[in-house]
Amino acid sequence: MSARPLRIVVIAPLRFPIRRPHAGGLESAVWAEVDALRGRGHEVTFIAPEGSDFLPDEAAFRLPPVVWPGDAAPTDKTWPESYHRESAPALDRALSVIARHPGRYDVVSNHCLDPLPLRRANTLGVPMVTTLHTPVDAAAVAAHVAAGGAGSRFLAVSSHTKGQWDAAGVPSELLPNGVDPAAWPLGPGGDDLVWFGRIVPEKAPHVAVEVARRLGRRLVIAGRIGDESYAREVLLPGVHGAVEYAGELSPGPLAELVGRSGLALATPAWAEPFGLVGPEALMCGTPVVGFAVGGVPEIAAATMGMQLVAPGDVLAMTERAAAVLPSGKDAAFRAVVRETAERRFSLDARIDALEATFARMLATETAA
Repeated sequence: MSARPLRIVVIAPLRFPIRRPHAGGLESAVWAEVDALRGRGHEVTFIAPEGSDFLPDEAAFRLPPVVWPGDAAPTDKTWPESYHRESAPALDRALSVIARHPGRYDVVSNHCLDPLPLRRANTLGVPMVTTLHTPVDAAAVAAHVAAGGAGSRFLAVSSHTKGQWDAAGVPSELLPNGVDPAAWPLGPGGDDLVWFGRIVPEKAPHVAVEVARRLGRRLVIAGRIGDESYAREVLLPGVHGAVEYAGELSPGPLAELVGRSGLALATPAWAEPFGLVGPEALMCGTPVVGFAVGGVPEIAAATMGMQLVAPGDVLAMTERAAAVLPSGKDAAFRAVVRETAERRFSLDARIDALEATFARMLATETAA
């Protein structure tokens, strides 16, 4: 806990409301941060789309939801015209409220993927720390440069992500995502495989289907469909027999599913900046077999129970999964897996480090 409660503005990503069930790992991480900071007694002002939890009464901070026209399918990669016409200008107005009343706030914690907060960082009169959740975004780099590099500090969710942004001229400190142990309790394990996350091509759940088929094991897939064409044409044709799609689950049922599974498969087809499903499964005691991409090897190196194979190597994943599955019902093994995950990736540890970052920023501001 910091020496005194702080007045913190948290800026959310704007694509989806920040509420349960979470649209993805980014939304889950931001929700958890706000909840934990409030739980520690900080005054948190949340700038987020309507429909989010934790929204303040002040209308300027309640941003319009992103609305897709007609029968257009929402996607996780593109924006409808309503975003540019309504959401982005509303964010600009919210930032102007902060700039007019900087004495009301101590620090801004920015998770927005729009470059606008970075562009305006030196105009707010309040120090800002931005968490880097994605690969390098040229618009964000340009916004930071346009602001003269003033008013911002950066945190990266993995050393992999930090290295990418450092090379682009945006230096950062390392602060991995955290998982609430209470939300992901230790489970008994079982015989089945589980895959959970956003159903999009870059997460490649169809690979988990192929692994399950080769092993002759039951697989349960859970997650929000973020790319309807991919789901319809690639994934869902393979969902039959021993492969089940459970849909988008609320946190409690999802954690229960993961906890009674013998093994979680992580099949990213891109360089994951972090890979939150790894710590979430490990917190339940469920071992993980995944592809060694992006920041995922850092999770495996810091915990027990996560084994990785070369990216895209389905045969190697199948063989490794067959070897690891028997441990998925071993109560003693699962307890150690959870213990190491809790020690390295607990939400409390992350919030401790975040509070320390805020304290250093405020001390620097005072000294200046």
